[in-house]
Amino acid sequence: MAVAELTLIPIGTEKTSVSPYIAAALDAIGEVEGLSYELNPMGTILSHRDLGVLYNVIRKMQESVFENGANRVYSVIKIDDRRDKDYTFKDKVKSVNEKRLTK
Repeated sequence: MAVAELTLIPIGTEKTSVSPYIAAALDAIGEVEGLSYELNPMGTILSHRDLGVLYNVIRKMQESVFENGANRVYSVIKIDDRRDKDYTFKDKVKSVNEKRLTK
């Protein structure tokens, strides 16, 4: 399972708000079988069994920002590609929380 965190930062826009660009980027990916994603305040977590699918999703999201009027897009991508077991990004969070001393 591959998990990616994507942060898209539109540059060269008239307004400082990025939410319209991020909303359009999420809409641009449509329905991708097997894709899970979760928006957070600083980016989007994406997961899929096939890293190639994630690359395509990331490309679509970035292109969407350009298509919606940004002159430049700064993207930050972190990828965890683990192949020795099945897991989800929620499993990763659960594993850490189970190990915390204070709950």
